[in-house]
Amino acid sequence: MIKTSILIFSLLVINSLVAQTIGLKIYNKQNDQEVLIKENKRIRIKTFDGLKLTGRFKIIDDETISIKKKEIKLSQIEKIKKHPLVMSILINGSLYYLAAGFIIGGVELAILAFSSGDASAILLTPVVVLIMAPAPFLIKGAIKSPNILKSYKSSEQWQYEVIE
Repeated sequence: MIKTSILIFSLLVINSLVAQTIGLKIYNKQNDQEVLIKENKRIRIKTFDGLKLTGRFKIIDDETISIKKKEIKLSQIEKIKKHPLVMSILINGSLYYLAAGFIIGGVELAILAFSSGDASAILLTPVVVLIMAPAPFLIKGAIKSPNILKSYKSSEQWQYEVIE
């Protein structure tokens, strides 16, 4: 019994040591830097054709990856960066909530100003507009989905390679 458990344990350890992860290796020979992005992770790429794609990538062969059912050759990629889902949810969500706060604050101030019945509504109209002014820009920023992580550009001597 103990021999079989030791055998099974050693097989599991050997398997985990020998197994390699399939992924995209991004390296720069000038800086001696290397980054590994495992398969099925979310990335954002831009090709030399101007095509921008964001999503989980799959490796098709040594020279091709697939994002959203579109095949892209590694030689066509101009820029690549990681795009984790948690970060995009947090950033986009906070921008949407901040924009909603500005809109609600402006509407509340307008309701309070116009419900009083005196001339304060005319005086507070520019203030209402100024309070609501940042909201469209915040919404546009959330739709554009900013990514603050480092990008790896082929123009900066970064090279892409599929490892198995």
